[in-house]
Amino acid sequence: LLSSSSGLTTSNQKFFKSYSSCCSILGDAPNILPVLPQNRGILGHSWDSRLPFPLPSDSFKYLGWCDLEEHDVRGNQLRCPRVREGPSEEELFFRKEEHTLKRRKQVTDTEKWEKRLQENWENCAELNLSFQDLGDLYQVENFKRILRRLIRVEKLWLVDNSLTDLSAIRLPRCRELNVNKNHFTSFKQLPKIPQIQHLSLAENNITTLSGISDLRHTPLESLILKRNPCEFQERYRQL
Repeated sequence: LLSSSSGLTTSNQKFFKSYSSCCSILGDAPNILPVLPQNRGILGHSWDSRLPFPLPSDSFKYLGWCDLEEHDVRGNQLRCPRVREGPSEEELFFRKEEHTLKRRKQVTDTEKWEKRLQENWENCAELNLSFQDLGDLYQVENFKRILRRLIRVEKLWLVDNSLTDLSAIRLPRCRELNVNKNHFTSFKQLPKIPQIQHLSLAENNITTLSGISDLRHTPLESLILKRNPCEFQERYRQL
């Protein structure tokens, strides 16, 4: 018996139902069902050499839930989706995993539009996008693309994403924002949050309270700044 990356136990090659490593938690469904792709065979030829055979999910490890077939899960149904994209083409060639590029190159404009509708970020009211591992620029850009679509989100968690500047992002309905453990150095780098009530900025690198006055025009009730350098500023509490 072998334990796959998704936590499922597989026995030899008799287990053919593939589960994507990108599967997310369905927040609204009372009975959570697995998301199954239409092609359940093993498409790739590259896998961990320590394993005697490739895991059933190996060929789907870089696919998001939108790329899997035979399901109608929408973005606003997900509470903790993993939105980090797969490696770049150059990195896949270096890893000798170029077989995963075939599906990417065959995507049509119609499929792109269908994917946008399926993501449905515009209708998300509560979302957790923490721990996304945004190590490359194209990952950060994809992440910001999604943030720009969150026009109705009210509660948003962006913990530990190495974020530095979201000043170009506007979250018009956000009431609760958690951006703990990022790399913000100023309030001016935060997104536009006119309706914010609870803001948590713990464990960032905010050295000055400059820009905090912008929050006077919001219905802010609580602000968490623990473990930021600004705590050592003279008259910190008073300011």
